[in-house]
Amino acid sequence: MEVTGKQKLKENEFVILSISEVSSASSSTSFSKDEPILARFGSGSGVSELRFDQTSDSSANIVFDLRNSQLLRLGPAESLCISEASKDNKERGYSRGISIQFKNDEDSRTFHCAFEQWKTEVVVQGSTLPNGAVSTSTSKFDEKIEASSAKMYFHYYGQLLHQQNMLQDFVRTGTYYAAVIENRADFLGRVVVDVGAGSGILSLFAAQAGAKHVYAVEASEMAEYAKKLIAGNPSLSERITVIKGKVEEVELPVKADILISEPMGTLLVNERMLESYVIARDRFLVPNGKMFPTVGRIHMAPFSDEYLYMEIANKAIFWQQQSYFGVNLTPLQRSAYEGYFSQPVVDAFDPRLLIAPAISHVINFTSIKEEDLYEIEIPLKFTSPVSTRVHGLACWFDVLFNGSTVPRWLTTAPGAPTTHWYQLRCVLSQPLYVMPGQEITGHFRLVAHKAQSYTIYLTLSATVGDMLQTSSGKLDLKEPYYRMSQPQAYSLAQDQQPNQLLQTPDILTQPWVEDGSVPVQQPSPNHDAELHSL
Repeated sequence: MEVTGKQKLKENEFVILSISEVSSASSSTSFSKDEPILARFGSGSGVSELRFDQTSDSSANIVFDLRNSQLLRLGPAESLCISEASKDNKERGYSRGISIQFKNDEDSRTFHCAFEQWKTEVVVQGSTLPNGAVSTSTSKFDEKIEASSAKMYFHYYGQLLHQQNMLQDFVRTGTYYAAVIENRADFLGRVVVDVGAGSGILSLFAAQAGAKHVYAVEASEMAEYAKKLIAGNPSLSERITVIKGKVEEVELPVKADILISEPMGTLLVNERMLESYVIARDRFLVPNGKMFPTVGRIHMAPFSDEYLYMEIANKAIFWQQQSYFGVNLTPLQRSAYEGYFSQPVVDAFDPRLLIAPAISHVINFTSIKEEDLYEIEIPLKFTSPVSTRVHGLACWFDVLFNGSTVPRWLTTAPGAPTTHWYQLRCVLSQPLYVMPGQEITGHFRLVAHKAQSYTIYLTLSATVGDMLQTSSGKLDLKEPYYRMSQPQAYSLAQDQQPNQLLQTPDILTQPWVEDGSVPVQQPSPNHDAELHSL
């Protein structure tokens, strides 16, 4: 019987074809055959419950406490809902059970998905958790992150337009899909936790690869959209449970065989989600469990870009005015100049701007401690093959999905297909002059702060003759300059070939070493020919 008119269903209501009791601690409840039976999920007295009733007879109802209830499939359109006996009546086994007949298999699957989602609310919000733990203390996340920053962060990722931006990054999404599907053996029959699930797309990929069950943990309001998206894919939804909450706080009923996540921000570490990824590893992952991604690398190389340097320096010209409506602005000129150079530049640049081969800093997600991500110190040492001005340090990253079948890399390198991360450049307010064969040294230091980002301290030095040149900068990764115009058509430096100074973008060919290190190989002089021969 269809529900029409004023009986329009809410999202937590379902029409049931018929129900019949198979066991009961009380007298049997009868329902009229002349109107539909409604199954309603809700919270009564703070407890998630499932209620079967009819609008015309409030006395005809059956209520199940979801904390101690189970739902079993008996057939394509038939299920059994049972409620465990109370602690005082253990010998009975179950206190009540009903057989539920649905209109079709699709209705049955949707109902099962809703049942699991509402049981999850008990896991996250209830005082008694399935694994016996109670989460009452302030989480690590709240202790180290400003409340205002967290509020804006979760608001941003709770909007579909931002999720769409990431989904439409086909390099990102396509690489994740390939990494999962090509490594079905790692997912088949396994329990997966999706850390920071967002729209739930990675959870759906894992389910497509045959995961036994996926727990999609998402702290923002996007969790509600993820539930809708997953419910709209009924062939997969029964094996996915969305849990709204932070990985630092939620509890799971079982350990995970695999963690999957997209925790990368600008320069890999921005937004500090890598720390949550590591915390999820320590809380949820079985020993020797897999992590997708497995390892990350930050690549750095000095660059020369007169166009960019002049663009930033010229922004402060406004403050050189000595009579702006009769006001002298020059006292703020120096501060404005320093302020513009404190912004890392995010854009896609021409790789021919690099003046020395890149070096790399490896972060192994399977072994790094959370505290090691609070401060990252990277020594720098390069040799310039040309005479030029060094304007700063260019950075990008890549991550490895170390699958058992096909190890796959996702790269954000200049010259590779552009991602929504682009690349990042730290521009020094005082360029360095270098000669061919000149050694450039320094350090690159990242210090985490409570606004979910990092302060960057960069120092580069070079000695020309007897003169030591040193230039330093302090930049806030939280406040970048997004420079999204098309890159300039730069002329090649003498004797320099395209991509000559880049880490090889085809890093799929680099082996993964058992000790967790990644051999960093510089491209050979015949690099392009080698790539074509692969």
